[in-house]
Amino acid sequence: MKANVVVFGSLRNRLGIILTGGAALLAILLFFVVRGYAAQIAQEGQDNILGASVSSILDATVLREGTIELDFPYASLSMLSTSADDRVFYAIYEDGALLSGYDGLDVELPVSVGEAVFTSTQYDNATIRVASASRTLIGIDTPRQVSVSVAQTQDALAETLNRISRNVAVFGTGFFALATALAFWATSATIGQLSRLTTSVTRRGPQDLSPFLKPVPTEMVPLVGSLNTLMSRLDQSLKQSEDFIAEAAHRVRTPLATVRSYAEATFQRVETQENRDALRSMMRAIDESSRAAGQLLDHAMVTFRAENLEREDVEFDGLLRDLVQRMTPVADMRDVTINLESTAPAIIRGDPVLLQNAFRNLIDNALKYAPVDTSITIRVQTNPSISVDVLDQGPGFLVNEMDMLAGRFVRGGDTQGHIGSGLGLTIVQDVAMAHDGTMVLSNRSEGGACVTLQF
Repeated sequence: MKANVVVFGSLRNRLGIILTGGAALLAILLFFVVRGYAAQIAQEGQDNILGASVSSILDATVLREGTIELDFPYASLSMLSTSADDRVFYAIYEDGALLSGYDGLDVELPVSVGEAVFTSTQYDNATIRVASASRTLIGIDTPRQVSVSVAQTQDALAETLNRISRNVAVFGTGFFALATALAFWATSATIGQLSRLTTSVTRRGPQDLSPFLKPVPTEMVPLVGSLNTLMSRLDQSLKQSEDFIAEAAHRVRTPLATVRSYAEATFQRVETQENRDALRSMMRAIDESSRAAGQLLDHAMVTFRAENLEREDVEFDGLLRDLVQRMTPVADMRDVTINLESTAPAIIRGDPVLLQNAFRNLIDNALKYAPVDTSITIRVQTNPSISVDVLDQGPGFLVNEMDMLAGRFVRGGDTQGHIGSGLGLTIVQDVAMAHDGTMVLSNRSEGGACVTLQF
């Protein structure tokens, strides 16, 4: 039964959201940073051309006989031509009075002579970029200050920025997609370590409490260390419990055997029927207690050896034949015949002591419930896999109890009058699981029970 676990979100989803969210923020930041830097570079390029145009016009101005003359250079405006056919405006001022150019072109005059000033403003329903510079001309009478402003619309600049923005958007989208893919890969790789640890724990048998020795990332060392410590404590507790049960069973079984012998000797000497019935009930109770103690010892031994299997080649035919020979006298006392059917050698790598213990429990169970003058059949099969069936002609299993009968100290509802401890099928199932096998309970169509061990 699975323990109740309180789930609080998903570590995989949380990592994915953090990483993809970070990638999205980086992509947006990258877009604005690159676009802003591109706008700055493009604006500086336009300003350099505007400044060169203003300088070329100022260089062409001269003062002759108190009059400013200007041989307007054609190249000063032609250098401003763009693919978007931006409009160009200019204005030339003498001591603040317009000499030539566009009237109403309001500009910010330079603070110091020879230094160009760049401003953006609105003119003729368009955004323009204006470069202004001034120069002082020295004449015979008084000095004259000449200021030149050259302006240009920014259609080409806007078109360039839009193109750059589209390219950066495409690049940012690709960056986000790549970062998202890397985020999912990194998340899967990180969670994969936990998944492998989970799989390793899940695949372990119920008796496997050995420590985890495989390499793990640094961040998982405390978790694995805690698991190893917990399993070490559990292993120690289980061993102490099994040792206690084995010791207790051993100490109980020895005096029970002594009491049984005294009770049997007394039974032979007592003549009163009432006393004989009481002694008969006492011997039955002693037998049940002695069997329970023996089964507890067997279970403790199986639990211990299952963790440290001494594997060797076990040939089922020889092992079962020897077991049948030793249990035949008990079967003869109950007028039951034991038959062994084996058509081909069946060999597995296993612990012969555990396997013999399991089959002895199965045969013993079958003998308890087999009617007089019936037979028990042990059938060894190798196709499609190695399996051993133990069949009897008794009452069979109650259908609604089959799933529970392998539990510890669980006995069926039809076991009244039969000595038992409820550990026989538990031992058989533990032995099967220790050998990577399974135990299957079923009823025969012609009547009787069938227990199958599949390997």
